[in-house]
Amino acid sequence: MPSPVALNPPSPSPSIFQKKESLLPSIKTTASYLSSVHQADTRARSHRNTSTPSSPTLSLSSSITNSSKDTLDEDDDINSPAHPLMSRTSEHVFTTVHTEFGHCSNEAYRCTSEHNYTKQFEEHIIEEPPYYILVTTYISLFILHFLGRMRDIFGKCFAKSHFTHLMLHNGYAPLNSDFDSFYTRRLRGRMTDCLCQPVTGVPGRTITILDRYSTDNNYTQIYTGGKTRALNISSYNYLGFSQGRGGCSDVIEESIRRYGVSTCGTRIEGGSSELHVSAEVLTARFIGMEDALVSSMGFATNSTFIPGLVGKGSLIISDELNHISIRVGARQSGAHVRTFKHNDMSSFESLLREVISQGQPKTHRPWKKILVIVEGLYSMEGTLLNLPRIIELKQKYKFYLYIDEAHSIGSLGPRGRGVTDYFNIPPHSIDVLMGTFAKSFGAAGGYIAGQKAVIDALRLRSHSGPYAEAMTPPVLAQVVASIASIMGIAPVAQPTNSALSLSPADSIATPRDNAEKFSGLAPAGLLPTWVNLHPALADGSEARMRIRRLAFNCRYLHAGLKKLGFIIYGHPFSPVVPLLIFNPGKLCTFVRMMRARSTPIVVVVVSYPATTFETSRARFCPSASHTKEDIDMVLRACDEVGGILDLKHGLGERWGIDEVCERAVELVHSL
Repeated sequence: MPSPVALNPPSPSPSIFQKKESLLPSIKTTASYLSSVHQADTRARSHRNTSTPSSPTLSLSSSITNSSKDTLDEDDDINSPAHPLMSRTSEHVFTTVHTEFGHCSNEAYRCTSEHNYTKQFEEHIIEEPPYYILVTTYISLFILHFLGRMRDIFGKCFAKSHFTHLMLHNGYAPLNSDFDSFYTRRLRGRMTDCLCQPVTGVPGRTITILDRYSTDNNYTQIYTGGKTRALNISSYNYLGFSQGRGGCSDVIEESIRRYGVSTCGTRIEGGSSELHVSAEVLTARFIGMEDALVSSMGFATNSTFIPGLVGKGSLIISDELNHISIRVGARQSGAHVRTFKHNDMSSFESLLREVISQGQPKTHRPWKKILVIVEGLYSMEGTLLNLPRIIELKQKYKFYLYIDEAHSIGSLGPRGRGVTDYFNIPPHSIDVLMGTFAKSFGAAGGYIAGQKAVIDALRLRSHSGPYAEAMTPPVLAQVVASIASIMGIAPVAQPTNSALSLSPADSIATPRDNAEKFSGLAPAGLLPTWVNLHPALADGSEARMRIRRLAFNCRYLHAGLKKLGFIIYGHPFSPVVPLLIFNPGKLCTFVRMMRARSTPIVVVVVSYPATTFETSRARFCPSASHTKEDIDMVLRACDEVGGILDLKHGLGERWGIDEVCERAVELVHSL
C-alpha cells in the first residue's frame, strides 16, 4: 500500500534556505518596480482619458481628433537619432497616444475603394528601366558571384574562412544545395542588418526596433540594449486593428480570463469551442458565403485544404505568381498542375481551351474537376485580379474558382469585404474564397468559405482538422471583435412569438433575426454574450473610417511615388506598393539611409528568391493608422534617397515633392 502524501513538506536544507534568502532583495526590487510601473500606467491612463471640451468623446481605440497634424518628434518618443538611448517605461507607452494609430479627422483625406465600371479594367503595364540600369545590375551580380566563388575556393583550400565549417561536412552530404548555401553566405549575408530586423511592441503607425551592430561583416549581430522608435511602413496591419489597447484588446483580455490561452487540442479532438463557432459564423456572413472554416495558420489554410478539394485525375490551373502555400497544396493534392502568365487573361483562356480539348495526359479522358486558383491581390507585385473577366470565362468554360484573398480581404471594397466587394460581384459567383486574419484583422490564422456541403467535407478531409492545433481563444476573440466592428452590430431584436422558425431544408430550429434590414450588420446573437465593444466599434463607424483612410493612403502613396519618377508596380488601391530598385547593392543602402533619417523609417526590401534577381524592390505597406503627414514624410524621404541612388526611371509627367504634398487630394481623386 503506497504511503500517504505528507500534508506538510519537509523543511528545506540550509543551502536551499540560504539561496531563498539571497533572492529576497531581488524579489523586493522586482515588486517595487512592478508597483511603480502600475502607478505610472494608472497616471498615464487617467491623463489620456481626460478630454478637452472641444474634443469629441471617443473610445480608446478611436482615431479621430480635431486635427490631422501629427509628427513623430514628440517629447514622449524615445531613442530616435535626436534623443539619447534610455529604457522604455509604461508611462512612455501610454502618453504617446499617436504611436499605434495616428489621429486624423480631416474628411478630405478619405477615399472609397471601388471599381469604376465607366472605365475598362486596365491591365498592369510593366515599366522597364533604362538599359544601363539592367547592365549595371547584372554586372553587380556577376562581381558578387565571382568574388564569392573565389573566396569559397580559397577557403576550402586554406581552411581559414569564417564559413569553412559550413562548407565541410565531415563526409556527410550537405543538407542545403550548393547555390542556396552560396546565396545565404555571400549575398544575403551582406545585408543581414537590413533583413529580419528585430522589433518590439505593437506594429502600428510606429514601431520600436532593437538596436544592433556587427563587427564581422554581418556574420553575427551584437545588440546594444537600446531601442529606436521609427515610422512603420512595412507591416501588414492594414486597418490598424493590431493595437495594444482599445476595444478589441479589452475583448481579448476577457477571453483569456474565460478560456485561457489555448484549447490544447485539434478541432475534431476536443479543441473546438463556442468561439470557433462564433468566428466561423461571423466570417461566413462577412464574406457572403453559406459556411466557413477557420484554421490556425494562413499558410496551412492553402496547403492543407487544397488537397481536400482535388486529387488524382483533377486539374489545377494556377497563376504563375501564386503564393508558395498554394503551390505546396497543389503538389500535395496529386492533381495535375498547369500555370498561365501572371494575370494574363489571353494566356489563361488559351490554356483553358488546350486542357479541356486534350483532357488528361496519355489517356485523354475528361478531367474529373478543373480548379482555377488565383489571388485577389498579389503580395509581391501589388496587382489586382481581373475578376470580371475571370467570371466571364468561368460561365463559358465551367470550371471551379478558388480565390486567395490574403491581402485583399479587409483592404479592398467600400465595406472592406475583398475583391468581390471592390468589383461589386456577388460572392456566390466564386466557389471557394480563402483569406487570412493575420493582416487586416490584426490576428492570426486563416479561413476558407464556400457552400456548406463543401466546408463540411473539408472539416474531415483536410489535414488541419485531425492534426493541426486549433486556433487559440485570444486569436479567436480578436477575429470576432474585428469582424464585428467592420460589419457593425445590429440591435437586438425584440422577442416575439415567431422568434423560432422551422427550416425545411435541414429541419432545425433557427432564430429569426432582423439583420436583413441593416445592410449586412452582424446580428448581436452571433457574438458571445460577454463581448462588449465600444459604441464607435459596435456601430461600424470607426471601421468604415479606417477602410476609407486606408484607401486614401494607398492611392496617395502609389500616385505620389509615380509622380516623383519612380517605377511602381501594382494597382492604385493596393496596400502593397512595390518600388523597384533593381540593383542589389542599392537595396541595403536604401534601407540604411531611410533608417538613418532624423525620423527613422522602417522599410522592407525584397530580392531573390521572392523575386527575380534583376527586379529587387522595396515594398511599402501603408495602413489606416498612418496620417497624411506620415505619407508626406515617406514621399520626401524617397524623393531624397531616390535622387541620391538614381532610382527615378519611371515614365510620365513628374512633379516636385512640394507639389505632390500640396495637391494630394487632387492627385488621389484624379486617378
